[in-house]
Amino acid sequence: MNEQMYSQLCPYILWVLLLLGIPAAHMAKCPEECVCDQIQLTVTCVNKNLTQVPPTVDEITVKLDLRGNDIQELPTGAFKHTPYLTHLSMQRCNIRRVKEGAFRGLGRLVFLNLANNNIEILYQESFDGLSSLKQLMIDRNRVEEIQPGAFSQLGFLNLLSLTHNQLVYIPNMAFQGLQNIKWLRLSHNSLNYLDTEAFAGLFTLTRLSLDHNELQFFPSETMTRLPEVTRLDLSYNPMTYLGEEVVSMAKLTHLFLDHMSLQDLSNTAVSKSPSLIHLDISYNQLRVIQPFSEGSPNLARVNLAGNPIYCNCYLRPLREWAIRGKVKLMGTCGGPAHLSGENLEAVYPPELRCQSQEAMLKAEFEEATRITPPPTVEPENKVKCPANCICEAETHHSSCENRGHTKVPRGFSPTTRLLDLRGNHFHYIPGNSFPGVAQVVSLHLQRCKIVEVEGGAFSGMKGLIYLYLSENDLSSLSPDAFKGLPQLTYLHLEKNRLTGFPKGAFKLVPSLLALHLENNAITKLEPDTLTGASGLRALYLTGNAIDHMSPRALHQASDLDTLHLGGNKLDEVPTEALSKAGNLRDLRLTGNPIRWVGPNAFLPLERSLKELYLNNMGLEKMSQNSLAGLGPGLRSLFLEGNQLEELPNFHPLTSLEVINLANNPLMCDCPLLPLRLWIEKVNLKVRATCANPPELKGRRVKDVHIFKACPGGESLPSAPTVTPKPAKAPKATKPKPMHLNSLRQVKMLKAKSKLRKSPNAKPAASKKTAKRRSMA
Repeated sequence: MNEQMYSQLCPYILWVLLLLGIPAAHMAKCPEECVCDQIQLTVTCVNKNLTQVPPTVDEITVKLDLRGNDIQELPTGAFKHTPYLTHLSMQRCNIRRVKEGAFRGLGRLVFLNLANNNIEILYQESFDGLSSLKQLMIDRNRVEEIQPGAFSQLGFLNLLSLTHNQLVYIPNMAFQGLQNIKWLRLSHNSLNYLDTEAFAGLFTLTRLSLDHNELQFFPSETMTRLPEVTRLDLSYNPMTYLGEEVVSMAKLTHLFLDHMSLQDLSNTAVSKSPSLIHLDISYNQLRVIQPFSEGSPNLARVNLAGNPIYCNCYLRPLREWAIRGKVKLMGTCGGPAHLSGENLEAVYPPELRCQSQEAMLKAEFEEATRITPPPTVEPENKVKCPANCICEAETHHSSCENRGHTKVPRGFSPTTRLLDLRGNHFHYIPGNSFPGVAQVVSLHLQRCKIVEVEGGAFSGMKGLIYLYLSENDLSSLSPDAFKGLPQLTYLHLEKNRLTGFPKGAFKLVPSLLALHLENNAITKLEPDTLTGASGLRALYLTGNAIDHMSPRALHQASDLDTLHLGGNKLDEVPTEALSKAGNLRDLRLTGNPIRWVGPNAFLPLERSLKELYLNNMGLEKMSQNSLAGLGPGLRSLFLEGNQLEELPNFHPLTSLEVINLANNPLMCDCPLLPLRLWIEKVNLKVRATCANPPELKGRRVKDVHIFKACPGGESLPSAPTVTPKPAKAPKATKPKPMHLNSLRQVKMLKAKSKLRKSPNAKPAASKKTAKRRSMA
C-alpha cells in the first residue's frame, strides 16, 4: 500500500474503530518481539525463542503466527486475551503437552496448525472451546493415544490431519463429535488395528486416508460405518489378499490399494461397492486377475501397473470383460517374452493364448522357481508365537482372533504391545493367564464367552492401558480381578450381564479414567459405588436398568467429567447424588421416565455443567427454576421429544451454543411469552413449534403473533417478515474485528451510517411497516 493510499485510509479506519467501540489506542499494542499489521489485524512472532504465548497481543488480533518458538506446554486459557483469532499457526514450537482448555475462548478460530511438535497424547478437553474450528493440523508429532472425547467439541471441523504420528490402533468412538468432518488423514502412522466402531458417528466423512500404515487385512466391519465416504486410500499397507465382498461401501468411487503385497484378489472383492469408478491395485504381486463381478457397474478404470501380469489365456476373460464394459485397464504385460512390456489396452483377446498344458506348467514352474523364494525359509530371529496365532515382530502385534481357542494361549513375545484374542471360547480366565507380556498396552477379549475372571488374572501386565472385556457373559467381578494393572486407564465392560455395579473392583487400578458399563443389567447405584476409583473421569452406564441412585453413589467422584445415564429407569433427577460430582461437564439422562424436574435440580453442577441431555423422556413439566445456577456455563441443552407445554426460564443461559426443543406439544399462549422473548434475544437456531391452540399447530414459535397481545409482549415484531435491524447491531456493545484492507469497504460502512442518520430514512421504514400491517 503506498503512502498516499495509507494517508487517505487512516481517518476511515479510526472512524470504523470508534463505530465498533474499539479504542484507537489499541492499534499501537504489539509485543516487542513481534511484527504487527494493524490493517490486516495480524501478529507474527516467528523464530523468536518465545517460551510462552505473548500476553500482550492485541485483543482484536485475527491472525497469530507463532511458528519456530520453544513453547513446550500450552496451559489452560493460553489465548484468553485474544478472543477474535480466526487463524493460529504453532508449527515447530516444541510443544509437548496441550493442557485441557488451552484454547478455551477461541470460539471464532477456524484454522489451527500444530504440526511438527512433540505432542504424545490428545486429552479429552485439549480442544475445548474451538466451536468454529474447520481445519486442525497435528501432523508430524508423536501422538500415540487419542483419549475418548478429544474431538467432541469440534462440531464444525471439516479437515483433521494426523499424519506422521505413532498411532498403533484406533479405539471405538475415537472421533466422536466430528459432525461435519469431510476429510480424515491418518497416513504414515503404525496402525495395525481398527476397532469396529473406530469411525462411528462420522456420517459426513467423504475422504479417508490410511495409506502408509501396517494394516494386514481390509477392515470391512469398520468401513461399513462410513456411509458417505467416496475416496479411500489404503496404499502402502502390507495386505496380501482381498477376499469375497470385503469392500462394502455404498458411495465409494475411488479406492487406492497400490504398493501393497496383494498376491490374490477375489473377483467379488468390490461387488458390494456399486458406485466404484476407479480401482488402483498397481505395484502389487498379482499375476492373474479374474473379471470383476457385475456388482460394480460403474467401474471405469482399473490400474494394474507394476504387477507381473502374465498375458496368456488366463488374462483373456479380464480383457474381454474390460472391452465389453468399456473399462480402461492400465499397466503392461510382465510375460510371456513376446508380449512383455506391451500395454494391456493394446493386447487383444485373440493374442492371449496358452501353450500346451504340459509346456505351460513347465514354464510357469521354472519362472516361479526363479522368482519366488522357497516359502518354507524363515528368518532365524522369527518372533515367538503360539500355535494357531499370527505374530508380527515389526509392529509388536499378536492376534489369535476367532481361532476357536478354549484356553488363553501362552508363549507370546515379551515385546508384544497389542494382543488380540477376540472371538474365542475361553469361558474362564484363571489367575496369571498372561505371563511374560508386561509390555502389552492393549488387550482385546471381546466375544470370548467369558463367565468369570479370577483374581490376579492379568497379574504382571504392568504396561496395560486398554482392556476390552466387552460382549461376554460376566455377571459379577472379583474384587481382585484387576490386580496388577497399575497403568490401566480405559476399561470396557459393556454388553455383559452385570446386575450390580462391580463395587470394589477398582481399588487396584489407580490410573482408571474411563469405565464403560453400557448395556448391562445394573439396577442400582449403591453408596460408595466408586470406592477406589477416585481419579475416574468418564462413567458410561447407558442402557442398564438403574431405578435408584444413592445420595452417596458418586462419593469420591470429585474428578468425574462425563456421566451417561441414558436409557435407564430413573424417575427423578438424582440431584443429591450429583452433589458429589461438582466437576461434571457432560450429563445425559436421555430416555429415563422422568416426568417432572423440580427447582434447583442441577444446582450442584452450577460451576461445571456444559452439556445437558434431557431428551426423549416423556417429560411433562419443568419448574421455572429447574435450570437455576447453570447460567453462563451451559453450552448445549437437549429437550426434544418430550411432553412439555411450557418451558423453564432460559434467560440466564447466556452461553448456549446448541438448543433443541423439537417435538414438544408447546402451548403458544401468554405463559410461553418468556420463551418467545428469549428467542428474539439470542442468536441461535431454536427448533420450537406450537401444538396448541389448534389454529397454530405446526407453526414456529418465532412466527406466531399471539404473544404481542400478552402483557410485556409489546416490543415483539409485528410480522415475521419484518427484519428487526436494531437486534442485528450489537457492534456498539460487543466489538468484532474486521479485515480493514480496502478503502471501498470503509466507504460502504460510512455510507450505511449516513443512511441510518438520514431524516428521511425513518419515515420510509414506517410507511413500509404500516403497509405490511394493513396487508396482514
